[in-house]
Amino acid sequence: MKVASISEIPAGEMKIVESDGQEIAIANLNGEFVAFQNECTHRGGPLGEGILVNDVVECPFHAGQFNVRTGEVVSAPPSEPIATFDVQVEGDDVKVDTG
Repeated sequence: MKVASISEIPAGEMKIVESDGQEIAIANLNGEFVAFQNECTHRGGPLGEGILVNDVVECPFHAGQFNVRTGEVVSAPPSEPIATFDVQVEGDDVKVDTG
């Protein structure tokens, strides 16, 4: 399902989109697009509004950090990983499989 265009997500930036009724954050890691759940597993903070440094996102609520490629917790307070999703780029379309 198309959720964004490449031109909408510059390198090093994120965009929050909706797919199948759930909020997903798309990050552009210097031309590689990754998708992950927008909701932090600690207190539900909007990860797509956080800070992205390389492949780590920091939640704006309590500074918990996740690897956006794997979903693994990099820094507490979260203890549970986030979901990640497959991304396909076709032309200018960014598509996410939330299946």
